[in-house]
Amino acid sequence: MKNNTKSSITLPAAELVLVNNLMKTLRLKSKVDVIRRGLALLQETTDRKALRASFKNASDATRGSLQGELDDLDALSDEGLD
Repeated sequence: MKNNTKSSITLPAAELVLVNNLMKTLRLKSKVDVIRRGLALLQETTDRKALRASFKNASDATRGSLQGELDDLDALSDEGLD
């Protein structure tokens, strides 16, 4: 497959204005650069959501046994103290 493949998309006028404004605001050279930045941001956001979901699932899976473990450690932490 070629490294650079030409593609064309048609945008509604309002979205084209948005792309042009972002190109000026971000000081990018082309509309394609705006789209690339947007796609990269979308991927990062999606990856973060998946990572958050994984951490939440792991937390939920261990939450049940956590209090028992903390109770066991609590009894040991004050051993020998008056």
